[in-house]
Amino acid sequence: MKHLISNINSAYMEAANRLRPKTKKRKIVAYVESYDDIFFWRSVLSEFEDEQTAFEVMLPSRTNLNRGKKTALMNQLGESLGTCMIACVDADLDYLLQGHTPSSLRMLSNPYVIHTYAYSIESYQCYAPSLHNVCVMATLNDRNLFNFEEYLKQYSEIIYELFVWLVWLHRHGRFNEFPLNNFNNIIAVEQLNIHKPLDALERVRRQVNRKIAWLQQHVKDAKGKLTSLKMELETLGVHKDNTYMFIQGHHLMENVVDAALTPVCTILRREREKDIKILAHGNTQQMNNELACYSHSQFMPVQMLRRNTQYQDCETYQMLREHVRCFLSKTGHTPSLQQ
Repeated sequence: MKHLISNINSAYMEAANRLRPKTKKRKIVAYVESYDDIFFWRSVLSEFEDEQTAFEVMLPSRTNLNRGKKTALMNQLGESLGTCMIACVDADLDYLLQGHTPSSLRMLSNPYVIHTYAYSIESYQCYAPSLHNVCVMATLNDRNLFNFEEYLKQYSEIIYELFVWLVWLHRHGRFNEFPLNNFNNIIAVEQLNIHKPLDALERVRRQVNRKIAWLQQHVKDAKGKLTSLKMELETLGVHKDNTYMFIQGHHLMENVVDAALTPVCTILRREREKDIKILAHGNTQQMNNELACYSHSQFMPVQMLRRNTQYQDCETYQMLREHVRCFLSKTGHTPSLQQ
C-alpha cells in the first residue's frame, strides 16, 4: 500500500512539474509602450520562441504608471537595454526620418530597439486585405460588400505626394510649417457613402491638391528634391498604393478605415437579421430567439479591428520579422521560426 501511495505521489509531482513554467530558457524582456501593444508584440515574438529562448512582454515601469515610447526606450527599472532587455515600439515617422531628428536617431541607432516599420500596431490592424475578415468576425456575415483593398489603394495614391512633402519637411526639422495634425485633418475621410466611395475620396483629393499647391508656392527650396526622397522611401517600403500603412495609426483607424468599416458592418447585420425574419416563417418565438442568439454573437467592428491578426503577409511585417531574427542571430541565438 505504501509503495502504491509512493508511486501515486511521484506521478503527481512529475505531472505538477510539467505544468510549471520552464526556467532554463534564456529570457528576453521586451518593454512595450502601452497595454494595447502587449498582445501585438506577444504575437510577434512568440514565433521566435523555442527551447532556448523565451520572451516576456511587459510595460516599462513597475514603480509608476508612466507609459509611451519614450518610457519604453528609457525604461524606469534602472537597467539598460541589452541582449536580454529590448524595447519594442511603434515606428511612428521616426523610421522614415532615418536619423534626421534626435528621436529618429535614438530609435534607429540602438541595436536593442525593435520597431514596427509601419507607423504603429494600428496600421497592421487596418491592413487592407484583412478587413473583410474583420467584417465577418463582427457580423458573422461573409458577403463581400465593399472592396477595402481598392478603397485604401486609391486613398494611398491620393495622399502619397502630400505625405512625401510631410516627410521632407519633418526631416529638415520644419515641423511647424506642416504639423502632423494639419496633415491628418487634410487627409481625413468624411461622410463616406459606401455605395459611392469615390465622392468622399474626391473631396480628400481636392484638399490634398490645395495643400500641395500651397507648399509648392511657399516652400520653394524643396523644388527638385522630392524625387530623390521618393526613391529612398521606395527602398524603405513606401509605395504609392500602400501609403496608408505609414500615416498615423490612430488616425487611419478612426478617420479612414472605420469610416467604411462601421457602415459596411451595419448593412451586413441588417441583412442577416432580415434573413432570420424570413426563415422564421411567421414563428415569432423562434424568430426572437434566433435574433437574440445572433445579437449575442456580434461584436463592435472596432473591437474586432483591434483583435485583428491577419497581417502576416504585409511587406512591413516581413521586415519586422527579419529585424527580430537578425537581433537574435547577432546575440548568439539562431531562431528556428515556428510555422
